[in-house]
Amino acid sequence: MPPHLKHSLPKAFWIAGLAVVFLLLYAPILSAVLFSFSADRFPSLNMSGFSTEWYTQVLTDRAMLEALWNSLTVAGLTALIATALGFAAAYADYRFRFFGQKAVLALALLPPTVPLVILGLAMLAFFSRIGIAGTLMAVVAAHVVIAAPFAMAICRLRLAQLDETLEIAAQNLGAQPYSALIRIVLPHTLPAILAAFLITFAVSFDEYVISWFTGGLNQTIPVAVLNTLQGQVDPTIHVIGTMSFSVTLTLVLIALAVVLSQSGGAMSKEETQ
Repeated sequence: MPPHLKHSLPKAFWIAGLAVVFLLLYAPILSAVLFSFSADRFPSLNMSGFSTEWYTQVLTDRAMLEALWNSLTVAGLTALIATALGFAAAYADYRFRFFGQKAVLALALLPPTVPLVILGLAMLAFFSRIGIAGTLMAVVAAHVVIAAPFAMAICRLRLAQLDETLEIAAQNLGAQPYSALIRIVLPHTLPAILAAFLITFAVSFDEYVISWFTGGLNQTIPVAVLNTLQGQVDPTIHVIGTMSFSVTLTLVLIALAVVLSQSGGAMSKEETQ
């Protein structure tokens, strides 16, 4: 190792620091998972036993099942629309050059940086004006606004690895623009499109603030959780949190695996060449 890269502290110190960071991040989540199997109504480390009673209660609660269905519906539609828009925006930024392109890109990536309360209030006012406030379609439209930039960023990173001359060469050989897009660009970008779909699904599934402002009586899982918490201690909250965390973690891990597998394949191909 070069002298300027040597650390003054031992390796064990850095490993211990990393372990502390992960402990602070995931200890509350792990405690919620543990309490979801507790037989006691109130969370306590001195549990009297383990039980799946609270899972049964959640899975037979009509209101929670309706909220779950709303969340899955909204997340699915959001992921489809946001991924399509994100890929289109990423491809436009990749293929074309036009005046103000940097400003357009910055504006396209801006929504996730706006405070959610401000964004939720603005969307509530806008949707009320056009007559769709309080509907699931309003929630989908609002979620697309905050999820599409994630899809665009993921697809754009993948497109950056594609040789621009391949599509041009295909058109010079007689392929129509749409044919070159379908045969060259889409197969190359497919892993990123899949990852973008999973990430935007997770973003929509876990979003609370905008759902609360725009959904009205159509509650999603995060909104239902907060409404359940108001004025009472309900052990089913730990169950819902565990299930939501499991869904989100699974989606993110699959998306990460897809991206890393393709990146690894691309690196191996370059090394072979």
